[in-house]
Amino acid sequence: MLKGFRDFILRGNVVDLAVGVVIGAAFGTVVTAFTKGIIMQFVAAMVKMPDFDKMSFYLNGTPINYGPFITASITFVIIAAVIYFLVVLPVNYLMAKFNKPIPVTPPATKACPECLTDIPVAAKRCHACGQPVA
Repeated sequence: MLKGFRDFILRGNVVDLAVGVVIGAAFGTVVTAFTKGIIMQFVAAMVKMPDFDKMSFYLNGTPINYGPFITASITFVIIAAVIYFLVVLPVNYLMAKFNKPIPVTPPATKACPECLTDIPVAAKRCHACGQPVA
């Protein structure tokens, strides 16, 4: 029973997934700090409001806090843009460099117009029906 568990844990894709989750969490922390510490400060300077979290209105005496939603929405868009431009585009570029397209080889055979048998491209007559082939 423990051997099966050990084999499962040491399987390559499980370890790769664990490393990916840990690296992803660390990268998420870096991107969140960049967004909150730098980008959101520029956004706040442009709209002359240092913190969107305090924005609210009252409906029948009950506060409706829409500021945290605005902050979370702006943060999400900024994080998605940073991930796209700093991770996805460079990785796609590198993958395109490494994965060169396979050259297309011309077909070695063609179909006979009479009997539709596959014959070599250089053949002048069909080997099955004897008809001349252009």
